[in-house]
Amino acid sequence: MIIVKLGGSVITDKSEYRAFRKDVTARLAREIGSSGKDVIVVHGAGSFGHIVAKENHLQDGLSEEGQIPAVARTMCDTRELSSMVVEEFLAAGIPAVSVPPGSCFVMEDGKLIVGNEETIRRLEGLGIMPVMFGDVVADRGRGFGIVSGDQCMEALCRIFDPEKAVFVSDIDGLFDRDPKTDKGAKLIGTVTKEVLERARTEPSVDDVTGGVHAKMEAMLRMTSDDRRCYLVNGNVPGRLYRLLKGEAVTCTVAKGGLQ
Repeated sequence: MIIVKLGGSVITDKSEYRAFRKDVTARLAREIGSSGKDVIVVHGAGSFGHIVAKENHLQDGLSEEGQIPAVARTMCDTRELSSMVVEEFLAAGIPAVSVPPGSCFVMEDGKLIVGNEETIRRLEGLGIMPVMFGDVVADRGRGFGIVSGDQCMEALCRIFDPEKAVFVSDIDGLFDRDPKTDKGAKLIGTVTKEVLERARTEPSVDDVTGGVHAKMEAMLRMTSDDRRCYLVNGNVPGRLYRLLKGEAVTCTVAKGGLQ
């Protein structure tokens, strides 16, 4: 089994509220289907979740009652996005169903708790692909919290022990500088704990790619003696397909864990 996360930066236009990239998502669904691999998918919330959540400080939990409509709006939007993602998998011939994280998970002071994994296991056992996503979920201490797609990936790795985990983003991998603004940026092909710690000593890297560093930490936590995690560019047609098939592609590979 392989667990794949389709990043919000790939399946949505994060600069525009509720902007779904249907064609890209459809192509990625076809690449997954054509690979012939047993896959579980997680997707980011992108512009269906981050914009309203940021405006209303939902990442900090409940601070005032005025946030509640924003919680409901965000949960509605992320479910609509997930339904559109699932439609593309169905069109690609993959029986898929959206599984909101709040139906299985809860948080406690920001930490994700897997409350019930039976639903996901039984769906997968039937040959139905569960599709999870970044969302707002109940938090025992803070009222509510945001569970990221990366946190869902970590939980699914613990539940299913996949052979590999793949993060599909809008960049080729981890770079020594921001590749979107610096044409001289160099791709870091393999990341270990030591490589990531060295990269942090460069202020320019930490400032502009902090989100990527956090993702690489999550990826390293998901590695094991037998499992590697990959960060690959989903905007390049065919690259995800080739990676799933075991071919060498341009990407960053995480290995060795954080311990």
